[in-house]
Amino acid sequence: MPIDFNPSFSLNFNKSFQPKIINQQYFTNTQPSKDTFIKNVQTNNTTALDPLYDGIKIEQKSFGKTKKTNEDVILYTITNKNGASVDLSTFGATITSIKVPDKNGQLKDVTQGYDNVTPYEEAPIGHAGGTIGPYANKIDNGKFNINGKEYSLECNKDNGKTHSHGGTQGFDTKNWNAKILKDGIEFTYIKKDMESGYPGNVEAKVTYKFDNKNNLHIQYSAKSDKDTIINMTNHTYFNLDGAEHSEENSIYEHIVTLPNSSKYTVNNKMAVPTGEIANVENTPFDFRKAKKISDDIDKEFDQLAIGSGFDQNFCVDNYDGQSLIEVANVKSPKTGIILKVSTNLPGFQFYTANHLGKTQQPNGKDGSRYEKRSAFCIEPQFYPNAINTENFKEKGILKSGNEYNREIIYSFSTED
Repeated sequence: MPIDFNPSFSLNFNKSFQPKIINQQYFTNTQPSKDTFIKNVQTNNTTALDPLYDGIKIEQKSFGKTKKTNEDVILYTITNKNGASVDLSTFGATITSIKVPDKNGQLKDVTQGYDNVTPYEEAPIGHAGGTIGPYANKIDNGKFNINGKEYSLECNKDNGKTHSHGGTQGFDTKNWNAKILKDGIEFTYIKKDMESGYPGNVEAKVTYKFDNKNNLHIQYSAKSDKDTIINMTNHTYFNLDGAEHSEENSIYEHIVTLPNSSKYTVNNKMAVPTGEIANVENTPFDFRKAKKISDDIDKEFDQLAIGSGFDQNFCVDNYDGQSLIEVANVKSPKTGIILKVSTNLPGFQFYTANHLGKTQQPNGKDGSRYEKRSAFCIEPQFYPNAINTENFKEKGILKSGNEYNREIIYSFSTED
């Protein structure tokens, strides 16, 4: 998403299922050292963990205080038995770091982010690592209709013409409650009725679990006391060479495969889908076979020009709302690190950070500014503006009394 300051399928959020994975192989300050504890998660006879989570430990540290509300912000670190780890902030239920081994066994932080809460709160450029909601991506004119009633949202994008990523007070700007589980962290945020213009008192939950095979499971759930719309995703910026590679175009050599996307949604000049679904064949958006990002990112193509690079919603082939389908496979030839993304959502935004590098950005974890095309995002989602687009059958409507349940898995491995 740019940064600037099965047609008859009917979704049933209540339907229970056992998901299967298809085609997946397996200004800154230093963080305060006070208020730190380590909780080792052990198996025992009565509450034995799945072996995938046996031996993980969870560490808690202060991540600072919010300036606006003076709330304590906590950083949790989940470390698996192999030493790989994920850092999670209560502010925005945000991923601030993912450290996984490269082909030489050395840990690499592969996500952009900051060392304390202040940059996330005061300069939220790019939504880095945050939980996006209530409704991800764009809503044209900031308006939508449920049960014959029109709702108006803040138009924070495109010179006041679109609502994007929940607005300036979206889920990634809230300090969530956190609960330590045996095998991860559960974040909860209660959105009040008409907060940010969205109807319903909504209980939103995001649960992160990081297993011993370096799979980061992100599970989303939500309930509302009124019919509303929900479309939650994650906005992590990845650089598989290592987040310290913050220079412009530093992801050009990454090799990308989008194995289950034969179609994409066509955008108008404001990057809002027109309702047309087009074939990727013979376009720069054809990643069904592996290719480098640099191969096509600068080609002349109207949709690339609108996004200033790759910034498009891709449709997931064979989507059924239940199966976890592999939607992306990205490899760094330099480190050998591979990221595979699986989801049971119908689409995903593939974004190459075309609008990073602004002068007002704070410096990142390595002390330098994250520049244009120094990262990529894979953001599983309902199609942008689906609530207003007749041709997009799934609207992301959550009925009162139903429960929203969706999942994303970021899986990390290495290859020479």
